[in-house]
Order: sequence, then C-alpha cells, then structure tokens
Amino acid sequence: MHVSFLSKSVTNLICKYSSRKTSFSKPTINLNTMEGVITTISGMKRPAASPTCTPKKKTNFVGISPMKELTNVKTPTDRPFRVSIEGNIGAGKSTLIKHFQGMEGIETYAEPIDWWRNVDGHNLLELMYNDIHQWLRVFQSYVQFTRLSVQTMLPQSSSTSVQMFERSIQNNRFCFMEQAHDNGYLHAADYAVLDQWYRWIRANVDISLDLIVYLRSSPEVVYERVKSRGRPEESGLSFEYLKQLHDSHEKWLMTDDQRFNTIPVLVLDADRTLEEIVQQYRANETKILGHDKKGIKNVDPETKEKVKKTLDL
Repeated sequence: MHVSFLSKSVTNLICKYSSRKTSFSKPTINLNTMEGVITTISGMKRPAASPTCTPKKKTNFVGISPMKELTNVKTPTDRPFRVSIEGNIGAGKSTLIKHFQGMEGIETYAEPIDWWRNVDGHNLLELMYNDIHQWLRVFQSYVQFTRLSVQTMLPQSSSTSVQMFERSIQNNRFCFMEQAHDNGYLHAADYAVLDQWYRWIRANVDISLDLIVYLRSSPEVVYERVKSRGRPEESGLSFEYLKQLHDSHEKWLMTDDQRFNTIPVLVLDADRTLEEIVQQYRANETKILGHDKKGIKNVDPETKEKVKKTLDL
C-alpha cells in the first residue's frame, strides 16, 4: 500500500489491528506455495520474512552482489540509463528529483498521484481511505499498472540519456505489497494474483533498472519531517508505520543476498541537513547519472578555464 497518502482512518486501522489479536494472521512461510513467499527478480522464491540486513552495509556504498560496480550493468543500447529514487516517506526523494530536473539529457518522472486520483472520474485514493479492505486490492493493481506505464515510457527526446523515476514497480512489489499482505490488508489470493501479474510483466516487458539510489533514513528523522511539513495526505501517518516501511526497504536493499535484488544500489545518508544532502548529490552525480558506467567524467571548473584560455574563448 502506498503510505504516502494514508489517511487517519487507515492509520487508525493499522494501530487497531497491531494492538490486539485479530482474525488476520501472519502468512505461513512455505516455500512450496505462493503465500508468504517473495518471487525475486531472478525468478527464485524466498520467505517474505527475510533475514536482517547485512551489518557491514553502511551509507555511501555502491553495489549489491552479484554486480559490485556500475560498469557491470548492461544497459540496452536502445534506451537511456534508468535510475530509481527509493526511500521512506520524508527521505527527500522529491528534493533529489528536483535537483536533477531540467538538466540537459535528463527526464524525471514524479509519482503518478494524479492518475490514482482520477480513474475515469473515480478517486481510488479516496475510496481506499474510506474502505481499505474493499479497495486496497484494486488500488494496488492500479498502482502496479501506472508504475509500469511510467517506467516503460519512451523518452521525449532522442538526446535523453537518463530517465529518473520517483519509486519503481519493483518498490511497489517488494515493499508496499509485502507490507500490505503482512499487515492483513491484502488477502493471500489478491497477493497471489498481483504477484502473477508482476512475474508476467518481468518476463515480457523491460522494466529493468540500471541503478537504485536509496535515500537511507531513520524512522525518527522522517517522522519529524512528515509532521513539520504538514501535508494533508500524511496527517494520519504513525511512527510505527514509517518504521515498518523503513524495515521493508532495509530487507529489500540492504543485504548481500542476490535473491533479494540484483540492481546496483547507491546508498546516501538522508538523515543529514538539506545542504549536506545536496552535497551528496553533487559528490555522487557521476554515479547517479550513469557516467561511471559509461566512463564519462565531469570536467572540473579549473580545467574548463584552462581550456577556454587555450582556445582564446
């Protein structure tokens, strides 16, 4: 479930069911069935309850096995470099997108919120807020569809070299869908159907990413940010839900187990001040834009001045 827009009613339901025993039980881990099992990018299955993140993983590292360097990524020649910006609510995804927005050769794609609010006149977000058990499966299905539509868009210009997405279809599958299932809001049958659709998409459509930028934050920091920015859609978000979402990202991106993820990951420290975070963007620009993979290096200002003087510009 996309918690960016959870209402108070949704959050109250979460608190209600987490505080006492309910008819919703945790999925049974059975590697021979669909329920409680994640189908990974390689087609393998693993328990939904994954092991803890690898302790040695720290911020500002690149690479998750088996691909340790961006140079190992084989980007198809008929499409731009694809990078997805991932992280908790309040981690700074929109800020990073805006930082690179408008740069030459870069196309950015925000979350398709307006699509979710108007499906032939129906507001799926509002319907889900009012009755999460009735509408979550429909909402998840449409989110998967819209993520697919965005992630497979053709670039608007032939000169586009980078497509940058705010979250991905992979994120919806391995974070939000798992979390909704674990919390009892997504029935095992709905979960199975959505998983079958995802596996078909993965096998028949190019949804591959070349890099994931993980804005890694602590639940305490993003909770304070969410409260201070006062967005109406986020007014009902609880600290517990943000912590669950943090844990989902950690299980997905912060292990060395290649069954979890085969996409290289650049992890940035999103707990810092805005100025410090922007400095991280600049320091890692060649990686974020795929220049390291292509062997392209930014020219420093001093070198540019020397070239200008040599050419009498």
